[in-house]
Amino acid sequence: MAKDVIASVKACAKMGYPGFEFYGNYIEWTTGFAKEVRQVLDDLKVKCYSTHNGANVFTPEGIGKAIEINTILGSKYIVQASAGRVTGIDGWKGVAEKLTASYEKAKAAKLSVGYHNHAAEFHPIDGTLPLAVIAKGTPKDVMMQLDVGTCIEAGQDPVKWINDNPGRIKCVHCKDYSKDKKYRVLFGDGDAPWKEIFKAAESKGGVEYYLIEQEGYDLPPFETVEKCLANIKKIHG
Repeated sequence: MAKDVIASVKACAKMGYPGFEFYGNYIEWTTGFAKEVRQVLDDLKVKCYSTHNGANVFTPEGIGKAIEINTILGSKYIVQASAGRVTGIDGWKGVAEKLTASYEKAKAAKLSVGYHNHAAEFHPIDGTLPLAVIAKGTPKDVMMQLDVGTCIEAGQDPVKWINDNPGRIKCVHCKDYSKDKKYRVLFGDGDAPWKEIFKAAESKGGVEYYLIEQEGYDLPPFETVEKCLANIKKIHG
């Protein structure tokens, strides 16, 4: 992606991926290049479902550019990829407040926002999960994008989290984790109970789409991407 956005999109679409989530660097695109990417997506009959964004986007100064580019791309969700350094429950409440303010602006543009967890959000503070603070402190239409791998790493149960937050898990980051290979394990080859996760996401979570997130790999990148697609088809159908 860093070398050639369009070539990367074309390669993954050719494998059979129906859509994508662009990561933080997209925010630096000009509107002209965003329109060029959108045309490629349309020609390939694939979609940009959402984008991943730094915490700086979820500010009064940053959200406008994200809304503009996401609208061009046809994206539905502007997702906060990480909260950055946060201290205490009050700090997490502050993250929820900023998400809510950005949600109101995105809603006016017929978009929504979301939050993507890492392991920190699944480590309790005084008995409370930071991710639960974010869920409670944001409107129901704010998507809680579940990163399964980090949930497993933190020793939490992704199926329970989905069932406890009905309708909020509109997207699942299908990232696997194993005690042996950590995040270098391919999707489907780790410790995550994917069939149970898919069942909960579809019966309770309100899932709209799944995203393969492969954080590490031993094989070449595109071979890795292709094998992950084969694995999710085998497991999910």
